[in-house]
Amino acid sequence: MALEFLVPVAAAVSALTVFVAGDRLRPQSWRQTSDEASGTLVLDLIKTFFTAVVAFVVVICWQQYQNAHNHTIAESKALVDTYSAAQELPASDRQLVQSSVRAYTRQVVTGEWSVMDTDHKLSPSTQDIFDTLRADVTAMPSDDAAAETLAGLDRVAKARHDRAMDAGGGVPGFLYLALSFGIILLLLSPVLSGLRVTKRSVAMTVLLGVVVGAAVLAIHNLDRPFSGGNRVPRDAYEYAQSRFEQIGEHTPNSAPATAIGVGDVPHR
Repeated sequence: MALEFLVPVAAAVSALTVFVAGDRLRPQSWRQTSDEASGTLVLDLIKTFFTAVVAFVVVICWQQYQNAHNHTIAESKALVDTYSAAQELPASDRQLVQSSVRAYTRQVVTGEWSVMDTDHKLSPSTQDIFDTLRADVTAMPSDDAAAETLAGLDRVAKARHDRAMDAGGGVPGFLYLALSFGIILLLLSPVLSGLRVTKRSVAMTVLLGVVVGAAVLAIHNLDRPFSGGNRVPRDAYEYAQSRFEQIGEHTPNSAPATAIGVGDVPHR
């Protein structure tokens, strides 16, 4: 953290040193009679700095959102592949795997999503369901169907790990520090520019505050992909649940799969 303060202070001292030394060396004809030019330069720098920081933060937030959404899609696809691969297992193993996959998916949609919103991490109970399912499949006799089912669960595990990183991620603290500094300077710009209090200047200052507030609100909504006002949707898992029902309708010599609760997951 000390580096974040030392570098700006060192840059400020360097700029002041160059300015004072340059003032003694430059020709008299280069000197200006007022400091309006310096004020304009500083205000332009403030506006450029604020715009650059906001743009950089928004890009990072949007990239995090897109990555998180892609990871949910990858996980839902892997769940459907696992459910479909289990069709080739013996009847008892098929029922065990498919009922556990349905229970896991349901728990992600109904329970884990709220945990990611409030705690910025995954649900331990949902993790237990997945770990139990993976252990059950690992213990099954090794054949092509079991290997394909386990491969699907490996892809689920990878996507779940990525989703855990997405849930805990956010904008780095130093960028928030830079954004706060830019906001302070921008709000002080009317004072630094020497504007008089008139109807026009008051209206423009209010508009400036609205723009700054809207930028801060947009960043807040985009900061964490599973929290705030712009959360990643659960549609990938809801679509996976509908695919489970469609696959279950084609199960040979068995009735369509029925919904079971998290506590009803069968175990070997």
